[in-house]
Amino acid sequence: MNISNVANRSGLPAKTIRYYEEIGLIKPLRDANGYRVFRDSDVHKLAFLARARALGFTIENCRALLALWEDKSRASADVRTIAKDHLKHIEAKIADLEAMRDTLSDLVQCCAGDARPDCPILRSLGG
Repeated sequence: MNISNVANRSGLPAKTIRYYEEIGLIKPLRDANGYRVFRDSDVHKLAFLARARALGFTIENCRALLALWEDKSRASADVRTIAKDHLKHIEAKIADLEAMRDTLSDLVQCCAGDARPDCPILRSLGG
C-alpha cells in the first residue's frame, strides 16, 4: 500500500504519516526503489494514533499507548494510569477555560458597548 492509500484509510494526512515515521511511531517497509510500503498493521497503528491524538493525548502518551497496545501481556493498569493522568490535564484545562469564560463574561456585562471611550474590558486588560 502506498502513502496516499494509507492516508485515505487512516484518515491522516500524508504529512502526518511521514512525521510519525520520522519520530519512530511507525516503521513502514521500503521497496527496492525506496518508496514506503505500508502493511495493514501500519494502517491499524495510524488509525489508533489518529484516535488517540483526537482525544488529546501527547505524542509521548501515544508512544506509550501504542507500545502497550502492541504488548499482549500488558497490564491494563498501565493503560489506565496514562488515561487518568490525561483526564486530569483535561479537567484542569476545562477549569481554566471556565474561569476565563466567567471573567470575560463579567467584563462584557460591565461594558456599555456604546460610543463612549470608557471601556472596562480595556481597563481590566491594562491594569
